[in-house]
Amino acid sequence: MVESKAEKADVGREDADSRKDDMEVDETGEAPVKVFTVEILRVIKDMQLQHGLRHGDYQRYRGYCSRRVKRLRKTLNLPQGDRRHYKKRNVSAAHLEKPDSDERFLHIPLMLAERTWSYAMQLRQESNTEPRKRFHLIEKLRKSCSYALQLQDLCTSDRCDARTKLEAEAYSAWIHGSLHFELALWKSAAENLKKAQVIYENLAQAMPEEEQTVYRAKVEELKPSLRYCAYNVGENASVNDLLEMRGQAGLLGDLSHLVAQTKAESMEAFQMTEWRGRSVTVRPEKVRLFLLSIQELSKSIEKAKDFPAKIELLENVLLDCKDAIAAIKEEIKQDPKLRQNPAEGGTGALIGIQYLLAYMSYTRLKLTLERNLLLVGQAKLTLDDPNVAEKSQLAAGGGKKTKPQDLSRLYEIILQNVTEMQQLTGMESDASYQSEMETISLSFRAFRCYYIAITLVAMKRWREAVAMYERSKKYANEAASAKVASSDFDLRPELKQLVATIEGCKFSAHAYSVLEDDNADDTVLFGKSQKSSKPLYERLSHYKEDASLNSRNPNVFKLIPEMEPIPAKPLFFDLALNFVEFPSLEDKIEQKVAGKGATAGMSGFVKGLFGWGGGAGK
Repeated sequence: MVESKAEKADVGREDADSRKDDMEVDETGEAPVKVFTVEILRVIKDMQLQHGLRHGDYQRYRGYCSRRVKRLRKTLNLPQGDRRHYKKRNVSAAHLEKPDSDERFLHIPLMLAERTWSYAMQLRQESNTEPRKRFHLIEKLRKSCSYALQLQDLCTSDRCDARTKLEAEAYSAWIHGSLHFELALWKSAAENLKKAQVIYENLAQAMPEEEQTVYRAKVEELKPSLRYCAYNVGENASVNDLLEMRGQAGLLGDLSHLVAQTKAESMEAFQMTEWRGRSVTVRPEKVRLFLLSIQELSKSIEKAKDFPAKIELLENVLLDCKDAIAAIKEEIKQDPKLRQNPAEGGTGALIGIQYLLAYMSYTRLKLTLERNLLLVGQAKLTLDDPNVAEKSQLAAGGGKKTKPQDLSRLYEIILQNVTEMQQLTGMESDASYQSEMETISLSFRAFRCYYIAITLVAMKRWREAVAMYERSKKYANEAASAKVASSDFDLRPELKQLVATIEGCKFSAHAYSVLEDDNADDTVLFGKSQKSSKPLYERLSHYKEDASLNSRNPNVFKLIPEMEPIPAKPLFFDLALNFVEFPSLEDKIEQKVAGKGATAGMSGFVKGLFGWGGGAGK
């Protein structure tokens, strides 16, 4: 049978991985002892879905297993005789103990077990119409059990890690449980299937979150078979009582020890980070280095001497954060399974790598917001204290004094950062997260309105300033009284101080607005000089000193009056005139009858002058 391109690609990747492993050496220059890790359940699930079992085609999967065994034996130089003679050669522990050994030796008994199991499942489908094939089915399952036991014995070697040992034991228990299920040995089948289920449950707890899915799916797959076994056993005890896993010697052995060892290996291989009560595995190296670098970031910022130094430190960290996010996106791009939008699945839940991307995006926005807050703090120095302003300008190389509208623009940028936080992928359905972001947004809106009010005060627009003070106070009170507060940005002390400041500023602006109205009335009463654009003839009843009257262009009278609308004579159009038929007046017009001696007109005159015509011819 012709090999597919996918199978050839698998072989190429395996050869590349093996060459890479051969190149790895320790610091002393000697090749380290390899410890094999074979993710048995994930490997067989991927192969089954890619080679027929997605559609229940067991014959196609059996053919793939046969070809794969042939390729493995050829690659690992483990043939079973030549073209003429057959000599059985099984994988032994000696093959694993060699210095140049390969973990693919373990794949040979695994593929043999999968091949016989798929043949048995094919016979089960055919036994519905041909009952005699059931005997063949039982024999194939027995053979699959022998290969599974061979795999389990090989995995007991010290060259295999705890995870591989647990997976081999669970796989063997599942194959034996399937055989006993077909033989109607319900109690034995329940014991083996429950053993496999317990191991897969413990593996799911020990693995990172993105690797738990395949184990939990296998646990759910075993539940119907276990319920059917319990029904056929017919005892009052449940399936859990049929098998006291930890109490029976030799059944699971040191399960707890192997699970603890698997957890330790998982923690060593990948760094775990936690955000909003959920742990996530950090695989990319750049992300791990970045998370380690920001652990002491707050202390480094506190040690910085001034605002420019703190801002520069945060900007450098932001560059590293962008590189880490790019590494995560590249990993998602390489794996087609991770490209799916989480909202398309209906649940809206994020898998591990996507949750890590959301966390890193939040970290980038948080650092950006902290940088902008430092810019606000630096601007407040030049706004509040002129003496400090001069020092800071000298340190920064000069510059203008900060205006209130500059601070309002900075808070506008901060609000844009908060909006991006609210729109993070996968966090739209998190109610507590959205509540925190809304509280932060209200806080910064309060500060923005406050500085807009100060800008309006400088422009002497008192009424608008009072309205902005009121709005700022409203936002500040709502944010301060919110039940959910962000752990990263707790602005309640600043908000209380802002409310106290607004109280005085609001009454001051209101008083100025009243004084302005009084000054306007006094100007009219006492004749104070006030500039006016009206000409003199329109304000003759009011005495006002106008210096422009003594100039060359006094504003006395407008010589060219302004255009005014006046009534005009309407124009009428008779649209029906073209469609009216008028009576004939031919009988009213006098017809001129041409007499005999009448003049023939110009032509007759010419004829007479030159002697032409009928008379001359005669």
